[in-house]
Amino acid sequence: MTVHTQSRGNLDTQFPMTIGGDPVATADTAPVYNPATTEIIAQVPVASRGDLDAAVAAAKSAFVTWSATPLEERQAIVAAIGDRLEAHAEEFLALLTAEQGKPRPMAEWEVYGSVAWFREIATQSLDEEILVDDSERRVISRHTPLGVVGAIVPWNFPILLAVWKIAPALVAGNTIIVKPSPFTPLCDLKLVELVQDLLPPGVLSAVSGDDDLGKWMTTHPDIAKIAFTGSTDTGRHVMSSAAGTLKRITLELGGNDPAIVLGDVDPVKVAPQIFWAAFQNNAQFCNAAKRIYIHDSVYDAVRDELVKYARTVKVGNGADTDTQLGPIQNLQQYEKVGEYFDDCAANGYTFALGGEIDPDAGGWFVPVTLVDNPPEDSRLVAEEPFGPILPLLRWTDEADVIARANDTIWGLGATVWGEDLEAIERIGRQLEAGTVWLNEVHQYSPHQVFGGHKQSGIGAENSLHGLAEYTNNQTITLNKARNVVS
Repeated sequence: MTVHTQSRGNLDTQFPMTIGGDPVATADTAPVYNPATTEIIAQVPVASRGDLDAAVAAAKSAFVTWSATPLEERQAIVAAIGDRLEAHAEEFLALLTAEQGKPRPMAEWEVYGSVAWFREIATQSLDEEILVDDSERRVISRHTPLGVVGAIVPWNFPILLAVWKIAPALVAGNTIIVKPSPFTPLCDLKLVELVQDLLPPGVLSAVSGDDDLGKWMTTHPDIAKIAFTGSTDTGRHVMSSAAGTLKRITLELGGNDPAIVLGDVDPVKVAPQIFWAAFQNNAQFCNAAKRIYIHDSVYDAVRDELVKYARTVKVGNGADTDTQLGPIQNLQQYEKVGEYFDDCAANGYTFALGGEIDPDAGGWFVPVTLVDNPPEDSRLVAEEPFGPILPLLRWTDEADVIARANDTIWGLGATVWGEDLEAIERIGRQLEAGTVWLNEVHQYSPHQVFGGHKQSGIGAENSLHGLAEYTNNQTITLNKARNVVS
């Protein structure tokens, strides 16, 4: 596909990095594309090793006073960041659609969800716990901040998944450096720039760059923790690089989430729910349902209703008001998704819907595609396409479908759908996944722990469990017998 280079003049083209509270430009820049048009919409700085060193030095210096700032003040500032984002919501909605491609409703879900996350994480705290307090001694367990945090953010939810890292890091008393995805750096750079007057210099910085920048961050001796969201393959590299300095890590990685549909469902009612479980954000979602196991007794009916419903969903430019699904976000992912289409066609699998990508669509558009009962060992079933091509699979035996659902290196999420509440909970409790939704999907909360099993990640985000990921445990013991030192 030809990549166009016309610039859109109606967008702010100034997106500096922020280091030590100051805007920083670089001579070396990289283009950012609108995936719906393939036009270049901005140029962003490409950080040097020296730029990263400066950001880390500023963050390390700021940590001394920020970590000593009373918790209530840190919480108030984090809540104020949410207020600032809300005040500029329209700007961020337009910017998010332009760089990421998602339609307005999905952009609103992300922007206003980010506002809520800032405010709710700002209410959280990890209180000291008194384990022993008698006439002889006192023992206290407490949480202390780590130091400088490096946040590496993906391109599918660039604002929200940055907030999942920024908010708890700051509340816990850390300073943080945000590295946006090179595919979607604009919102993150703008957000960090926009809130500098709320924070001491160096507490929150943003640096943009290529893969080298990520490697420099994961090996930097003065970065205490890496919080990363992205693919499992990249997560392995992050973990390996961070091992050299024994950094703390939180890894939220890929998934191949199964959905199990029982034979007692109403196909007409369940089809729209399964559709959005799989295709929300154009299936560019770590927690998208990526394998749909449908009981044989209702398989044909559910498949046909999915096809019927999918035909009503508008795919197009997210800037158009009637668009429900946007494009694939970047050319690299567009080409990767295309490989699954080619593999299905080469192996003679049956397409219930879709199956052909139009190379002249004007953007990185992929049609919603349903594949009718491909083999369990097919690439489409065994891997994570991260795009709108979905296998539908038959099942008859409960033990067998649970085993098939669990037969994967991933364990991020799963769903079960059915009228028999006892049955769906029985099945759900046997699934190897960090989050199991029963008759619902993609329900998240700042107070609800989120993390993956197996190779879907290490550590947790959100809730007090997520907040604790940004701290060290410390035990303080006091012997009250003064005569030991007199």
